Amino acid sequence: MICAEMILAAFLIKAASAIIDQIPILFAVGVSVGMAKDHDGTSALAGIVSFLMITTLLSSGAVAMYKGVDAAEVPAAFGKISNAFIGIFSGIIGSSCYNRFRTTQLPDWLAFFSGKRCVAIVTAMASIVASVILYFVWPVIYGALVAFGTAILGLGPVGAGVYAMLNRALIPLGLHHALNAVFWFDTAGINDLGLFWSGADGAVKGVTGQYMTGFFPVMMFGLPAGALAMYHTAKDTKKKVAASLLMAGAIASFFTGITEPLEFSFMFLAPGLYLVHAVLTGISAAVCAMLPLRIGFNFSAGLVDWILSFKAPMAENPWLLIPVGLVFAVVYYAVFRFVITKFNLKTPGREDEEESEEQIEIGNADFAQMAELILMGLGGKDNIKELDYCATRVRVEIADYTLVNEKTIKSAGVPGIIRPSKNTVQVVVGPKVQFVFDEIKKIMS
Repeated sequence: MICAEMILAAFLIKAASAIIDQIPILFAVGVSVGMAKDHDGTSALAGIVSFLMITTLLSSGAVAMYKGVDAAEVPAAFGKISNAFIGIFSGIIGSSCYNRFRTTQLPDWLAFFSGKRCVAIVTAMASIVASVILYFVWPVIYGALVAFGTAILGLGPVGAGVYAMLNRALIPLGLHHALNAVFWFDTAGINDLGLFWSGADGAVKGVTGQYMTGFFPVMMFGLPAGALAMYHTAKDTKKKVAASLLMAGAIASFFTGITEPLEFSFMFLAPGLYLVHAVLTGISAAVCAMLPLRIGFNFSAGLVDWILSFKAPMAENPWLLIPVGLVFAVVYYAVFRFVITKFNLKTPGREDEEESEEQIEIGNADFAQMAELILMGLGGKDNIKELDYCATRVRVEIADYTLVNEKTIKSAGVPGIIRPSKNTVQVVVGPKVQFVFDEIKKIMS
């Protein structure tokens, strides 16, 4: 007789697979909406259109028809065309077409297809062109991904460490998703995430899960301890402001495994410290790969996924995370505190004093007031060409960069400002960025 606990575990694993099995198309939708200038739902449709077009035109059956051969003779690359890597690529195509053509005006006899209505059509045509290019390029890309994955796989625990370090190092560029597609999903035949939860053919007890396990000690213990070190090294006059920002990031990291709010709070203020964080993540992954410890996640390496891992087919001694995590908490705290004080890094709460400007406390912020100060510092609403936001930042394209006053923006209590280019400004707000963005939109409209 099947016990209730086993039924619950099976139910949760199946619920997770509903997401895992659709990761490619979710990437297509998520990337397309995330990169669209106004996050409109039309961009999501464009991402889906692109993904379906590419995966249909380059399926094994379709390629076999083009070549006039049996499907078994088609290169293996086309059998793996429906993957997270292609999902990301489709999302980029969808968002690019949306951003470029959403305001297009056509002649009167085609007026019905003007504006957003033409986006899906243009995306379909662009995806056909992309499919023709991928017909020749994808086997080469796939071969390179397989070769890279195989090389890392052959390095065992060291390879897991190299992957984890690169994963963190690529976050500022947003390229970590492409790297994850190689190791977590079935792009190159590794499929660490899928095999961990399914236990299907190819899963190996004590091996499967090695590219996920090492993130748990970092996200649940290491980064929160690093946040504590940043708080303790903050200036006394700024401790309260730093606490609200760092605590929110630490809680998100521990419970959900969402690390961007915390990482972005010091990534650009102290890039050297972020490099240390990437190296420590690699060490964590290597150490965990050597231990009889295997944990996996469906979303990210937080408390929720750790609890769910106890009943996963490929789980091994999940309880070992506690002692390992506590060790890494001590390491993170000690290393962060030493590096911050030794090199006088400008982590949250250690920025240079701003004269004559009274900062708002983010934890109890008046978002309308923050929005007013940020908009004023950006040169006013007439200086804004494009306005967007991501997980932690308000992203702005400005008309005249000389009108930007960083001192005014910082007086809103934001932890940092990034200037990727002459006419682009990114205001690092933190996990409450949506509320500030909404207030800015209200003022502008």
